[in-house]
Amino acid sequence: MSESGNEKFTLSITESSSEFENLEKMPVSELVTAINQEDAKVHQAVRDALPQIETLVELILTRMCQGGRIFYLGAGTSGRLGVLDASELPPTFGVPDTLVIGLIAGGDVALRKAVEHAEDDPEKAWEELKERNINELDTVIGIAASGSTPYVVGGLKRARENGILTGCITCNPGSIVALEAEHPIEVIVGPEFVTGSTRLKAGTAQKMVLNMITTTIMIKMGRVKGNRMVNMQLTNKKLVKRGTRMIMEELQLDENTAHELLLQYGSVKKAIEAYNDNFQEK
Repeated sequence: MSESGNEKFTLSITESSSEFENLEKMPVSELVTAINQEDAKVHQAVRDALPQIETLVELILTRMCQGGRIFYLGAGTSGRLGVLDASELPPTFGVPDTLVIGLIAGGDVALRKAVEHAEDDPEKAWEELKERNINELDTVIGIAASGSTPYVVGGLKRARENGILTGCITCNPGSIVALEAEHPIEVIVGPEFVTGSTRLKAGTAQKMVLNMITTTIMIKMGRVKGNRMVNMQLTNKKLVKRGTRMIMEELQLDENTAHELLLQYGSVKKAIEAYNDNFQEK
């Protein structure tokens, strides 16, 4: 901690100096090896946070089974990761795009380019949540590597004040975001390879945690059978082939029959259920 006059400044882990010096002088082989070595630390950091992740998932499940939704709040890389996770769920698990919603400071334009000062408004996130009729069955998860983003902090604070379940994913211990969230997930990955560039280890850690949260929830809500994405949307030829193969393996059918069933019923799950129902009737 350093002091200047009456002000105190504590350097967060995500902003602290890289453990590597003179990066521009390193050959490519050293750069990629060093980045890989740093990335290896993410796995253990996420493992250390598993109890926090489990607790939040259990609480979310209870609410979602009653019709609740998940809202992600984030800015920059963190916001983009939330939007990415939310946008991948409908095609992967066949759920509506209103079930998990990613909100990013600055709106959709911020997915491609930085929006100046968008993350500095502590009231904006709550305004956006209210526009979507947020209620007590919903969950708000703030994503902030630094743990200090006003857009995220303000949204979590207002959500919690209104009786809504709140969680967060951050990479600094004891951050403001963690204090505002009822169930913080702290994944401490250490300084970044490039000082302060949280699109690296912090971003990787956040993506891993988001994967865990929504994949586990989708499985427990019946969107997976065995280990297969039986509710996936058939949005391209690759997925149609994958679905056909699933039906062939599950029902021991030839490719043409499985393919026709899939196209007729629109999903692997519905095709298998319909075939089994017809078989039992006969």
